[in-house]
Amino acid sequence: MGYALLAGLAAIVVLVSTAVFIGVGSDDGSLDGTSQGARDNAAPASSGSWVGTWSAPAVAAEPETQAGFAKMSIRNIVHTSVGGTGARITLSNLYGTKPLTVTHATLALAAAPSNPTAATGTMRRLTFDKDRSVTIAPGRTVTSDPVRLNVPHAADVLVTTYSPSPSGPVTYHPYARQTSYVAQGDRADETSGTAFTQQSPYWRYLTAVDVWTNEARGAVAVLGDSITDGITSSPGANRRWTDFLAERLRTERDAPSYSVLNGGISGNRVLVDGSRYSPNNGPSALTRAERDVLSRTGVKAVVIEMGLNDIIKPPRRHNADQIVDGLRQLVKAAHARGLRVVGGTLTPFGGHRGFRPQLDATRQQVNEQIRSGKVFDAVVDFDAALRDPANPSRLRPAYDSGDHLHPSDNGYRAMAEALDLKQLRGSGPART
Repeated sequence: MGYALLAGLAAIVVLVSTAVFIGVGSDDGSLDGTSQGARDNAAPASSGSWVGTWSAPAVAAEPETQAGFAKMSIRNIVHTSVGGTGARITLSNLYGTKPLTVTHATLALAAAPSNPTAATGTMRRLTFDKDRSVTIAPGRTVTSDPVRLNVPHAADVLVTTYSPSPSGPVTYHPYARQTSYVAQGDRADETSGTAFTQQSPYWRYLTAVDVWTNEARGAVAVLGDSITDGITSSPGANRRWTDFLAERLRTERDAPSYSVLNGGISGNRVLVDGSRYSPNNGPSALTRAERDVLSRTGVKAVVIEMGLNDIIKPPRRHNADQIVDGLRQLVKAAHARGLRVVGGTLTPFGGHRGFRPQLDATRQQVNEQIRSGKVFDAVVDFDAALRDPANPSRLRPAYDSGDHLHPSDNGYRAMAEALDLKQLRGSGPART
């Protein structure tokens, strides 16, 4: 009799503990029956962690958007690198001059790749500190509360925002290589994509998507220029070199369980800031590394693919030491966070309209220092992976997109394959 009573009490304790442990989901996908709560206290599962699955840097203020997108719904489409059981997003008003008010925001899985229609049963309304509306001050960002949703890896996700009033210039990422959509009126929770008739080649306001996962153990974040941005990759196909890297990390045996976060900005330089309204330069790597890469959710390792624009774009840097010093400053900032840094050699650009023999000499000098092992913790030799053996100053024809500077899809795949995945593990300062 006593044993039966004890067993019954134990069973009750287990049931109550399990209910508290798992939590209760509501119809709208929130993490409890009434509201979504503080994002880290309402995790969708008991074991796991938040890891970034997608990111894109805020680049500039979108031209001709002084009134923002008042009374319009923006449906961004982004592609996950790893999956999870919950999700949250980050919105940015970095380049805005007025407060940005979002009164309706949703997240859903796309019914088909690059399609604005939501998959059945996946639409979730987002809240911000339990409020369905949020106002983001100029220069600031905000992260949503989490929602419970089974997010697959390598899936397209729809993030929709509605702003009822003019908000000033739109913070955007211009070279998305992905079609997103815009609709008139508040269509944020519309599962059908029929209202989203206006196509857009940009990502607006959205800068990150995180997932709650017990599979990925962290993220590798890539700081780069147009080559990392994937400016010549096939649109809508997710064939940037970072996408191929994510595929390797998901599928190869003994690979680190990492997501991949793309921190590339086309035209970006290590040393020189672009204009606030420039569509393709962005702040220098030294200015933006902390915001766009080092502080991303769950970052364990960093890859740097930068320096070529400092040589090619005015004001040109002919002194290799200046560029290398800038790269070393980036490494120092990563080391301050305990992050391992893999650095890439600068790729060939022979045949490009900006090619000059003296500029290529500077590139070779930078590469010599990178290969010496005294700049980064480890090196990925993108130059060796992409160059034409018959003419090393040029890209291999099969890897050339046609402009003699940016790789083709095959070239981006070769870049991802050149990285030794074991280099992403561990930590430690660069040798001096």
